[in-house]
Amino acid sequence: MQNWEDIYLEAEEAIRNANYLQAKQLLENIILEEPSTAQAHNSLGWLYRTQFDDYTRAENHYKAAIKSNPQYPHAYINLIVLYTNLEEWDKAREVADKAIIRPLVDKSLINYRLGIIEEYAQNFEEAINYYKKAIKLCLNFDSIEDYKRAIGNCEYKATL
Repeated sequence: MQNWEDIYLEAEEAIRNANYLQAKQLLENIILEEPSTAQAHNSLGWLYRTQFDDYTRAENHYKAAIKSNPQYPHAYINLIVLYTNLEEWDKAREVADKAIIRPLVDKSLINYRLGIIEEYAQNFEEAINYYKKAIKLCLNFDSIEDYKRAIGNCEYKATL
């Protein structure tokens, strides 16, 4: 019998190949055998959010991932993305507050998402401050360029 790590790698390969139903089945099989597998919950959350538009199930899986392994970083980002997409700002901030103190969580992405929250609320100066924090904490050139564009967008919007 395969261990859950091997099945998880198969599921991730299925996702890369756009075999979402196969990935879903593999991930559900992992959870049946090992209910507290954060990686499987996180990937199922991603599938439900991005491929099946089932945001309640996505939220439940992200929360299950965080509960089963608070050190697993990816579920925090994915849950914040879900909440910002759903315009559930208070929930997004609450998760960001927990995530920002966790090792391994991408702090630049957390600050970027907080910037989005402030930008949407038309608090452009506060959004710019978050985007600047994101840049300072970022090690990815492409992301830095995105954050710089976000600052430019806020500066323009503030003039309207």
